[in-house]
Amino acid sequence: MEKDDHLSVVMLPWSAFGHMMPFFQLSIALAKEKVHVSFISTPKNIQRLPKILPELQPFVQLVPIPFPPLDPDFLPEGAEASVDLPFENTDNLKIAYDLLQKPIKQFIGDRLPDWIITDFAAHWVVEIGKEYGVPLVYFSVFSAASIALFRSVENFFIGKTNDVLPPLETLTSPPDSVTSRSTVAYREHEAVHFHAALYGVNGSGISDGERYAKILSACRAVAIRSCNEFEGEYFEAYKNKTEKLVIPTGLLPPEIPSKGVKREISTDDAIFEWLDTQETRSVVFVGFGSECKLSKERVFEIAHGLELSGLPFLWALRKPKWANSDADALPLGFVERTSEKGLVCLGWVPQMEILAHPSVGGSLFHAGWGSVIETLQFGHVLVVLPFIIDQPLNARLLEEKGVAVEGSRRGDGSFTRDDIAKTLRHAMVEEQGEKLRSNARKAAAVFGDHKLHQHYIGQFVNTLKINGTKRTS
Repeated sequence: MEKDDHLSVVMLPWSAFGHMMPFFQLSIALAKEKVHVSFISTPKNIQRLPKILPELQPFVQLVPIPFPPLDPDFLPEGAEASVDLPFENTDNLKIAYDLLQKPIKQFIGDRLPDWIITDFAAHWVVEIGKEYGVPLVYFSVFSAASIALFRSVENFFIGKTNDVLPPLETLTSPPDSVTSRSTVAYREHEAVHFHAALYGVNGSGISDGERYAKILSACRAVAIRSCNEFEGEYFEAYKNKTEKLVIPTGLLPPEIPSKGVKREISTDDAIFEWLDTQETRSVVFVGFGSECKLSKERVFEIAHGLELSGLPFLWALRKPKWANSDADALPLGFVERTSEKGLVCLGWVPQMEILAHPSVGGSLFHAGWGSVIETLQFGHVLVVLPFIIDQPLNARLLEEKGVAVEGSRRGDGSFTRDDIAKTLRHAMVEEQGEKLRSNARKAAAVFGDHKLHQHYIGQFVNTLKINGTKRTS
């Protein structure tokens, strides 16, 4: 069968849902441009992805490649993504992920795609691409501001001449070539942890920083999940520091649920019945996702802060590992004391439908980039409490843009219930926060413009067509 003239790409996301979902959303956006996409992950991860619309199914092939048999003590059965494991076992997931190299190499050799679009983790795909003459795109699931700051990581490994690690200042200073007003940098307590995660030796035999730098050094293009309309100055800063093609993919906002579509899960009805009784833009949606595993002290402090704020809230809380029961997950009597003001949902909730509800006006969350995009497309004001990876950088970027307020922290990163309550009230109801609320509503014009972001995808596809490797049949 002759190959058609449409582009074909292979997607290689890291096995964390904060990575797989943007790669999946990019796959869907590319399919709309008639690009043939092969999305590779493990079977359970693929089963957990959203359904693909029938008209796009001919363009998206989901390729399940299982981990080889592993000792259950090393990686429990069914653990295929970071959400399935305690944070301290992530190294074992990286080792298992690296064992996919051989079957992925065979798939790429058989398929010979036009491009490989890869995450940071699959450092061995560099050699696979070289062997088969397939160029790489590094797809950043992070903001342009984050990638601009991470340039120091790339520089360290490319020019490495000794084992002296870069100083913390490379993470605590804003990116070069950006306006002097930039505040996008880690605070010292954040930098200490991220520096160790980037450069520290781990069980897989290669640090995360080295994985990242190897991909960045070998790729032909860097695609970033963002747009010039929101952070054009950070795109320019990064472009000025690299010889790579730097391509915005747009924000890839998830589809807004259609109004009037019947919900499949009847247990959600209580959520929406409660939301229907609340005033317009009065409710704070609280959600820290599945990757951000908070301690008991932090969860309880957030709970007390919500209670002190007196604001209506809807909290999507996954039962923490440290809680023996649902009741243990929150302070004693919290649910009863806040029953007239708030609703706590333990477990999965239809987040996009909740955010789309007119009674929701703000969100208290970790500032993960995917959640930022989901929330700002509805124009909700953001109250951010960042914890890991790029979250602190996003928090600074959002404050810089005037659409968020970051909760106050002590020098060690701790926060108090009073800090939470004060920040929430400022963002949601106080007169001084009106500019913030207005800016967030205006941001929806960019974050929620699906035509704009699909236009970015069209430009991305054209760039791949122009800069691909020409093969003779």
